[in-house]
Amino acid sequence: MTLAYAVVRGEPPDVYAAEDIDTLHRVLALEVVAATPGSSLPSGVRQQIRDALLDERWGDAVVGWMDATDSVIDVYSSGLQVWTPERFAEGLTGLALQLRPLFDDGH
Repeated sequence: MTLAYAVVRGEPPDVYAAEDIDTLHRVLALEVVAATPGSSLPSGVRQQIRDALLDERWGDAVVGWMDATDSVIDVYSSGLQVWTPERFAEGLTGLALQLRPLFDDGH
């Protein structure tokens, strides 16, 4: 399983993960952008961001918010590998481990 993820720069940074990039944009729009007090944004920009949210143009809302707040969100859509115990098949872990580069002595 892979995930799209984003890092909202700050101290400390916030990390969000979702099943795909479209869902990630929606999460960022609802959890980050919509959490911003309206009074902290200039009225014209505030209305553009509100319109994007109401039209479900999540990516536009996120980009507008970043521009308006000088905030940075690093979005990675290539996918983050999720490791679970199920990914390691019973009995194959030892063999798979021995095939890793550390066990190759160059012979």
